[in-house]
Amino acid sequence: MDSSVQTELKEEKNLSKIIKDAFKELGETFVAFVKAPRALWGVNVPYVIEGLVYFGILTILGKFCSENVDLSDVQAGWVYSFVTGGITLAMVILGGYADKIGVRSAIILSFSSMAAGRILVAFSDTLPFANGFLSPMFFMLIAGLFLMVSGYGLYQPAAYAGVKRYTTPQTASIAYGAIYGLMNLGAFFSGFISPLVRHNSEKLLPPNGLAAVFWVYVFLTILSLVLTIVLITKKADKTAYEISLRVSKKEDNKEEQSESARLSAEKASKSKINNKNLFVYSILTAFFFLLFLLTFNNVISVGNLIFFPGLCLTLSAVGFIMSIWEFLRHRPEHPFRDKRFVFFIFILIPVQTLFAHNWLTIPYYTDRAFTGTTVSEYFEFFSNINPVLIFILAPLVAGLTAKANVYKMMIYGTFVMALPTFLLALGTNVYLFLSYVLITSIGEAMWQPRFLQWIAEIAPEGKTGAYMGIGQLPWFLTKVITGLYSGYFVAKYIPLPESGLIQNPQIMWLFYGFIAVISPIALVLAKNWMLKDFKTKNSK
Repeated sequence: MDSSVQTELKEEKNLSKIIKDAFKELGETFVAFVKAPRALWGVNVPYVIEGLVYFGILTILGKFCSENVDLSDVQAGWVYSFVTGGITLAMVILGGYADKIGVRSAIILSFSSMAAGRILVAFSDTLPFANGFLSPMFFMLIAGLFLMVSGYGLYQPAAYAGVKRYTTPQTASIAYGAIYGLMNLGAFFSGFISPLVRHNSEKLLPPNGLAAVFWVYVFLTILSLVLTIVLITKKADKTAYEISLRVSKKEDNKEEQSESARLSAEKASKSKINNKNLFVYSILTAFFFLLFLLTFNNVISVGNLIFFPGLCLTLSAVGFIMSIWEFLRHRPEHPFRDKRFVFFIFILIPVQTLFAHNWLTIPYYTDRAFTGTTVSEYFEFFSNINPVLIFILAPLVAGLTAKANVYKMMIYGTFVMALPTFLLALGTNVYLFLSYVLITSIGEAMWQPRFLQWIAEIAPEGKTGAYMGIGQLPWFLTKVITGLYSGYFVAKYIPLPESGLIQNPQIMWLFYGFIAVISPIALVLAKNWMLKDFKTKNSK
């Protein structure tokens, strides 16, 4: 047989095996879920429910703000920025608190806070409050979202800490994969529950039944709280942890203790840094950014001083730059001193905006641009197809590309994710939309898992954790920045049908496509510089 034919048959066999292995991995996720210790069930089951509730709320929050609270689309975008950006910030602030009070107490506290917040959100539209910006209804909504954001900021780090506490080194990777996949699965289910409740509650809770959906989410949050209390008892927590310790290798424990001791000693040896200037610059940044929000549609004068939106935003940007400069000049070993690392994490912001548009724009688009169709009637379902695709595609793509060059996968993946956006610029029909969702989900599955892998590989020895943590900052900025401008695009290109204004979503998606494609093009242009002297097998 010709050698080229043998090679081809071998590749086909390998491809077949890779696909089988990917499905096997998917099956192992469910098996691991079923066989998990009771305490881990107490993490996994509520995590599915919370995935449903959290993404379900994100899907309807914009519609709720626009139609029920009577905010403008721009103001609704600000609310989204507050919620999604606030959660990332809350994780940074509250993440370590879970270690202090324990996994069980942290999850119970977080669900209690989220339940209280969601009760306030539901009451904001159930009680006869006046609506509008800065109205009683608005303030109750914000108070509820603040409690929800605070609770979620504690919840996710606590849940991942629980996975670590209740698993062994041999089962940890499957457990982490399961918890990520199950949240995506929960998000998909919200697309069925929300329209069903909404359509049956429009007359009971006008104008659109969304208050009833929030009450269902309150019930599900309380259910998660009860399940946590029942499944993660103090005894179950102790038993699962002892099993994890017993199965884990002693060498691994010694290595972790040694590394922990080394880091503690290194931290203690560092001299104390004066952060007074950093604090001042940060306060000024926040102050001028708040003024920017307040002066967005008008000008504020204080005595002889006049504050324009552009001036406030410029001063806020200057304050932000000064804060970064002040922070870095005292920290010569900080990851932000690594130019390639900084370039890599920030150049991904343009393509990451498409993640944010899954809740900032897609729900508006499916609801308004498809008015009078099944897509609009069940916009929650069509807005949450991506999570179930990721649930299925992630292990498949991981298996197919396991030996692929990491940087090339970042380029290919970001291109595959960004380019389908231009399909939506061709017209508004369900086939183009579903094609966009499918192809962009494939792109996401190609590059998103490689993002943290690249950071881990580019990080110097002993600094992987620091690089991983800092790598999340652009995601925080993406959610905040995208929320600030998405409302403008929604209002301009897909206004409410009853407004009588002309819709032109194709132009909106054209802009978004040009923004997203910046990332892969920049990765291509910077390839030689990024891979220069990069000593890993994946950079060859």
